[in-house]
Amino acid sequence: MSDIIRRDPHAEWIARNRLHPLHAAMQPQQLSWMGPNGVLRKSVHGVGFIGPNGIKRIDRSGAQQGGTSKRTASVEVQLPLHQVPAPAFYICVVPDMVGGRLSSHDRDLLGLARQLAGSDGAVLAVVFGESKETAFATAGVDRLLLLDSEGYAPERQVLGLRAVDNQFSPRHWLLPDSRSGGAELGRRFAASLGERPATRVWQIKDGACIGRAGAGLQDVAQPLRRLILAAAECAEPVSDTRHEVLAVQLSTALASCLPRIEDLGAVEVDPAAIPMAEAEFILSGGNGIKDWGLFHRAAVALGATEGASRVAVDDGFMGRERQVGASGVWVTARVYVAVGISGAIQHLQGIGACDKVVAINLDPGCDMIKRADLSVIGDSAAVLEALIVAVDNWRQSTLTPALSQREKGPISVAFNG
Repeated sequence: MSDIIRRDPHAEWIARNRLHPLHAAMQPQQLSWMGPNGVLRKSVHGVGFIGPNGIKRIDRSGAQQGGTSKRTASVEVQLPLHQVPAPAFYICVVPDMVGGRLSSHDRDLLGLARQLAGSDGAVLAVVFGESKETAFATAGVDRLLLLDSEGYAPERQVLGLRAVDNQFSPRHWLLPDSRSGGAELGRRFAASLGERPATRVWQIKDGACIGRAGAGLQDVAQPLRRLILAAAECAEPVSDTRHEVLAVQLSTALASCLPRIEDLGAVEVDPAAIPMAEAEFILSGGNGIKDWGLFHRAAVALGATEGASRVAVDDGFMGRERQVGASGVWVTARVYVAVGISGAIQHLQGIGACDKVVAINLDPGCDMIKRADLSVIGDSAAVLEALIVAVDNWRQSTLTPALSQREKGPISVAFNG
């Protein structure tokens, strides 16, 4: 895997932003430069490296000046830690956590909560179900509360939020006004509290909530309410501080309720039947695809919805309804994989709302590589074949225990009570 080049877009953004507190640490160290009189100047402070005992060592072999055995010292940059030992109040955030991880909408919501909390308040994140997120600290979470939840259970989730409200008495509740569950849960919670929420909020300014109305063409200002359902891009995500993420627990057990909604599980849907604007996982091909049969097999193996660039559509490899971009369909996928797409400005506009973008391309300097969160520099056919093999191996490894258990016979489960 040594030929795969991985980039960190967040670090590159910090290196370009001169106002960021970590801007200086992200700048490359200049060891030599040409003086005004044409004399080459060298920095004596840049020569050497820190040894294992913390003592600076100087390499006289010339490796640091471009030798074959170049030795570098890795420097880990730590963001300043923000601590709130005794919060004056709480700002509660209930992220969607689709797939167990924070989405871009969730991070925008935490950025808005950070603004409302200020220096005296603490941001309390209430997460339902299994959490796979490991970056709560850099997202702006001061306190974290994990509550059990399986499947679609809005009634039990409302009871959990009521228990949190009774124990912590937050100043504000923030939920994403999204179709991933936050919009419905927020309105159910508002009806349970008997409060009127502020919906589709995209900005909080001067003690007022500004929300979208009239099919998104008008702004409506209303007083700052306790329960806020915020839209995407309501605030800038937290990027310059690190937080404690202290775990908290409910002081009382959740009351039992008789559910009136039965969760029958997820319904399997053909990815090809999902409209492009609603697809969460898109595999898109461009001019760099030479084997379209392999591309279709990769989409089936990954369970992704197929998309294409304008060049591929004009050449007749994909239908016009599969064209992604400003001149085609604007997509909001959680994962967008661009294979062999250089990244025209119209295409980049169409994927602007995608959460994670993965680019597979031979040109490391194309615009799609610059936009991507993860880039793979290599032949698209080889990468797609490797993906198909990896997915098949993963599915076989997950099915083998189930098949071996089926050979042993049925499983008996006893319930007490």
